Amino acid sequence: MKKLVTLEIKDYVASVRLNRPDKYNALSLDMFRAIIEAGEAVKADPSIRSVVLSGEGRGFCAGLDFESFMKMGSADHKDIDLLRRTEDNPANYAQQTGYIWKQVPVPVIAALHGVSFGGGLQIALGADIRLASPDARFSVMEIKWGLIPDMSGTQTLKDLVRLDVAKELTFTGRIVEAEEALRLGLITRICQDPLADAEKMAREIAGKSPDAIAAGKQLWENVLSCDAEEGLKLEESLQRTLIGGHNQLEAVQANFEKRPPVFKERA
Repeated sequence: MKKLVTLEIKDYVASVRLNRPDKYNALSLDMFRAIIEAGEAVKADPSIRSVVLSGEGRGFCAGLDFESFMKMGSADHKDIDLLRRTEDNPANYAQQTGYIWKQVPVPVIAALHGVSFGGGLQIALGADIRLASPDARFSVMEIKWGLIPDMSGTQTLKDLVRLDVAKELTFTGRIVEAEEALRLGLITRICQDPLADAEKMAREIAGKSPDAIAAGKQLWENVLSCDAEEGLKLEESLQRTLIGGHNQLEAVQANFEKRPPVFKERA
């Protein structure tokens, strides 16, 4: 049986690929499970230093597969409760598909092409960096179905665009082309080949100190919700964990000796 989400790890880089191309990688109930399982596998592997998140076929992800959701409650899907929440996670099952990429301790780079609509956009927004093709299109499309963003979009969109922009996109569900998406802050960069550029960036990140990279992600994931005192203390506390450690000293030594560094797995 074909895997709905593939995970490959090579040279410290994890490649996570949505793999339902015949349906534009639309989110069936089984896709929810497969995405979360891939994210959990990445979180649990300390050898991984960066992640590339992409979609097979003509687009990244077209959003919810409503035909699949008509099957909720059937014998084949009784174990999937999209609103289930565990005590150790702020996100419910549906929200985890996007939010889990914020919880991954290393940078996640999304390579986006074709459409990223509704839930597909919310998954992409969970990444740290979004590279998009010139023809990529985006939409907070839930309003089309009489819904609101409910797959962690509130916790990601608010950090990227102005509040009035987030509201306008939510209220209208209009489709945003790549150039406008860049101006608004939905994406980081437009690339002719976003997957190739994402893989190149991931390899570059994987060559840096994994401790410093993880600390850098932790810093930026938390500092926007801090006041100045809390933010400065967080900077200091994270820096204290790095200074004098093996990987920090190796970074210095490798620079002096003009050689590639050899890092240990992140602490």
